[in-house]
Amino acid sequence: QVQLIESGGGLVQAGGSLRLSCAASGRTFSTYAMGWFRQAPGKEREFVAAIRGNTYYTDSVKGRFTISRDNAKNTVYLQMNSLKPEDTAVYYCAAGPFYSTYEANWDYWGQGTQVTVSS
Repeated sequence: QVQLIESGGGLVQAGGSLRLSCAASGRTFSTYAMGWFRQAPGKEREFVAAIRGNTYYTDSVKGRFTISRDNAKNTVYLQMNSLKPEDTAVYYCAAGPFYSTYEANWDYWGQGTQVTVSS
């Protein structure tokens, strides 16, 4: 069992930056792929970024967001720069056996953290 706790969300102006963190429980953190998804109001949850050996991003965040992990701290990060109002969403951390853009393939989820970007 893996528990995931996100932090770092908040309100920021367009063009600003935020860094999300996701702290994971368990001794096998380094064996999991870790991902970030987001869900905007009235929309389905969508893939944002993932990391295992390589990193993966959805096209809309490439060049602006960076995913990284610190296995010694059991933590994954999402550095978000040049934020846009359309990035406003609840951001969820996920853990799973492999990288996938489909949320059904991820085994564990955090509760989410709100990111709001004002114009």
